[in-house]
Amino acid sequence: MLGCQTVPQEMVSSYGIVKGQATENPRLLRVEDMVEKPEVAEAPSRMAVLGRYVLSPAVFELLAVTQPGKGGEIQLTDALRVLAQQQPVYAYDFEGQRYDLGDKLGFLKATVEFALRREDLGPAFRAYLQQTDFSQIH
Repeated sequence: MLGCQTVPQEMVSSYGIVKGQATENPRLLRVEDMVEKPEVAEAPSRMAVLGRYVLSPAVFELLAVTQPGKGGEIQLTDALRVLAQQQPVYAYDFEGQRYDLGDKLGFLKATVEFALRREDLGPAFRAYLQQTDFSQIH
């Protein structure tokens, strides 16, 4: 099971992208293929794998024989492509807010939002943000 979410077309080259077949559940696709960080014109969909997985142990045997791919690295996407030909692999389009912690701005947004939600930090952090003149920070 792959945790996925539809991303804007201009973002597909930042993710592994799933090609899938619809199932009875509108949020679930059976994975037919995947492409790691495709060019926008080559992306089979906008369904992006977001680094959330429940994997069969069989994937580890496949990773052991997977050759380096995109970026000269062994890609989990490549092993999952093979696994999807051997057994069912599904992509679940989950709802809700997600944070791209591999992106500096995404990391900062997550940090601020989670700090504001905390009972022990939220009030003081909110007061700090409200009193800070950010125009003076260079």
